[in-house]
Amino acid sequence: MEVLRKIWCGLVLVACAMLGGVGPVAAQEPCTVKADLAPNFTDANCDLLADMPTDPNALKDPKTLVWAYTPIEDAAIYADLFKPFTRHLAKCVGRQIVYYPVQSEIAQVRAFANGRLHFAGFATGATVAAVNMAGAHPFAAKGTAEGMRGYHLIAIVRADSPFHSLKDLAGMRIAHTTKRSNSGNHAAKFYFAQHGLEPGKDYHPIMSGGHAQSILGVLGGDYEMAAVASDVFVRMAERGRINKDDFRILYKSPLFPTSSFALAHDLKPGLAEKLKSCFFNFTFPQQMSKAFQGDNRFIPVHYQTDWEAVRTIVSMTRLKPD
Repeated sequence: MEVLRKIWCGLVLVACAMLGGVGPVAAQEPCTVKADLAPNFTDANCDLLADMPTDPNALKDPKTLVWAYTPIEDAAIYADLFKPFTRHLAKCVGRQIVYYPVQSEIAQVRAFANGRLHFAGFATGATVAAVNMAGAHPFAAKGTAEGMRGYHLIAIVRADSPFHSLKDLAGMRIAHTTKRSNSGNHAAKFYFAQHGLEPGKDYHPIMSGGHAQSILGVLGGDYEMAAVASDVFVRMAERGRINKDDFRILYKSPLFPTSSFALAHDLKPGLAEKLKSCFFNFTFPQQMSKAFQGDNRFIPVHYQTDWEAVRTIVSMTRLKPD
């Protein structure tokens, strides 16, 4: 059905062009799911992503490409971790590649929207914001031969805390991470309410600024509970920053897709395809694979299908109070 719908969208666009342009409403009418893009973007082919500029002069072909990875932990960790990959891209693409360590998800999305980043790795929730606000085109994720890596929202408390269910936390200090985070905010609002702990009513989320800050904040007694991503929790334990035995997990959500890697919508097609090829022919070195829990490659993703659950949660929680 999806293939037939896209073919139908394409046929309508061709017909409009032959008739001298019936108008944008007729071209987009067959789209069964409406894109939530910023007003400066269009989605004529119904894929929920910003269309490439029709003016060839608006397409970018920079000699130096700048990229960033989501700052879910200390940005310096990833700057060092991705050095082999950055060197690979420079050689494969034949251009200078610069890694820019952003300090927040908001700063990352804004830099992408302003053209200061040409491609980036976005956190799961921030992927939706990057697509809608900045014209990002997600195309890859970390994974293995078995497929894309997933993770869960987990609600953590100290091991010695008196809390044993989400409902026990009413009126307590509960950390979310950032407003754009999936596991650290949107999914927490969605799932906690289903288990008797409604944000804005039973508690008021405290934005910690990141998953690591939330985890360490629970350990240090700043928060009674925190909503964090399971993969970040595991990585911090593996690096010795925390001891898993110091925590208890009160809740674990269904599986979510991991962080995406996305290109700017206005890169020249040849450059975009070259970057994709260079991503997919890269094998993670041992240190990088270990840091990402055994992931050893980039695999293709499709935003419309792979991020459907995330988009639904973002949409349903957008207007909920903090």
